[in-house]
Amino acid sequence: QIAEVLDIHRSLGKEEGRERAISLLRLVGIPEPEKRAEQYPHEMSGGMAQRVMIAMALACLPELLIADEPTTALDVTIQAQILDLMRELREKMDVSIILITHDMGVVAEMAERVNVMYAGRIQEKASVEDLFSKPLHPYTVGLLGSIPVLGKVQEELAVIPGSPAQALNLPPGCRFAPRCLARVANNLEICTREEPDLIPINGDRAVRCWLYHPDYRPEGEIDLGYGKTVISEEL
Repeated sequence: QIAEVLDIHRSLGKEEGRERAISLLRLVGIPEPEKRAEQYPHEMSGGMAQRVMIAMALACLPELLIADEPTTALDVTIQAQILDLMRELREKMDVSIILITHDMGVVAEMAERVNVMYAGRIQEKASVEDLFSKPLHPYTVGLLGSIPVLGKVQEELAVIPGSPAQALNLPPGCRFAPRCLARVANNLEICTREEPDLIPINGDRAVRCWLYHPDYRPEGEIDLGYGKTVISEEL
């Protein structure tokens, strides 16, 4: 399959394509790449098959690699190996990576900048450090609050009320409004009528939330739900 990619996009002959495929398998850490190049997917483990997929994606030397849930269905040890491989390849091949994942642990370990999405909309954009140390969007606050913290005693984890928005039946206004504790706490009726734009915060981050709009931002502490607040004047 790797050789097919090279044949279609780089017009390499059969033998040259095979040699390049073996080289790519070696690059992504496949043992005995000459032997593995002749095998079918069902003859490989999940982790090895994922490495082969990464090799296929890198075959044409892209500047950007899009990795959609690259560690799903892999055990913890293999997940760590795949993430280590992606970090190594990012440096070695000077390739940018867009990582799509629901695993916030993977986000914390891999990302430099993060876009948090809900119902097809970016709700918050921030550096990974800012996002985890000071989340601003109520959805982000709920997400991070639902993750157990190793070594920390927590009486209960955050639970985002309601059900995820349905793509074919989206609510009016902000797509997160029906589930938003901050909307209720701050009595913002506009949330259910109009969808906000992404609002720049301190230049390098942005939030899609009426709580941060100059015309609707409360003074003093802003209640984000889940026991979290942010000081309006510090934004």
